[in-house]
Amino acid sequence: MSRFIQIVEVGPRDGLQNEKAVLDPAVRVDFVRRLQAAGARRIEAVSFVHPKYVPQMAGAEAVMADLAPEQGRSRIGLVLNGKGYDRALGTAVDEVNVAMSATDGFGLKNQGLSVDQQVQMLADIVAGRANAGAETGGAPQLSATLSCVWGCPFDGEVGVDQVADLVGRIAELGVQEIALADTIGAGDPWAVTQKVRAAKAAAPDASLRLHFHDTRNTGLANAYAGIEAGVTVLDASVGGIGGCPFAPGATGNIATEDLVYMLERAGFQTGYDLDALIETARWIGDKIGRPAPSALSRAGGWPRG
Repeated sequence: MSRFIQIVEVGPRDGLQNEKAVLDPAVRVDFVRRLQAAGARRIEAVSFVHPKYVPQMAGAEAVMADLAPEQGRSRIGLVLNGKGYDRALGTAVDEVNVAMSATDGFGLKNQGLSVDQQVQMLADIVAGRANAGAETGGAPQLSATLSCVWGCPFDGEVGVDQVADLVGRIAELGVQEIALADTIGAGDPWAVTQKVRAAKAAAPDASLRLHFHDTRNTGLANAYAGIEAGVTVLDASVGGIGGCPFAPGATGNIATEDLVYMLERAGFQTGYDLDALIETARWIGDKIGRPAPSALSRAGGWPRG
């Protein structure tokens, strides 16, 4: 179990978007820099959504303007549609992550698009990149996140075949990394194994990334199941903060420091400084006005240094 597990830090985006506190861009830049100092190499730093709907993500351009490009680091911008993608191209993001949904119910609430319309939206983005020569130029990398893979707050249970079909359609467009997200924390380890296997069969050449929320206290168990199924890239949010404004009852992501602790105790490598993560979790808790919900931000690591 000495293999490397890449943890994509999503605290500055998913972690903040559902908080009552609205942090200034300068504070969010400080947040990204603290995470980088703790070892984060890929960070979902901003979201290019309309501030009318998600005021916590306002000022994405200002955040990116203060983050100078750095060799070996990747700052990700989330987009919901073509307009968001065009905004992202006007900044120094290294990657663009297109958010999609496994269900019509969530897609219509989150983006105003059905599943088929979302696939067409992604196809239009991919086609635009090809026409502009983006794949051979300096344009940001492109990935896609499929939300509500293990359950939808509007449509209920989500079938394995439904997920596999969508993963296959996304892969056919040439998207190299596809994230499976448990947006409302409905999954269990056995369902994770089942859908990861189906996704791998549907898109054998794509890299899978997993994104879990701990709404029902199964997040770390689900991460374990995903790793056992062969996935080596997972999202996490320092402090365990996060949630989705358009998913009723959704709470925080699995905490980066909790995930790092579990993995490194087992002998995996992550490249993170656990003490620095715990310090950052407590810092962001102060900024958002409530203690971070992660276990390690309360208990600390073990053995104690």
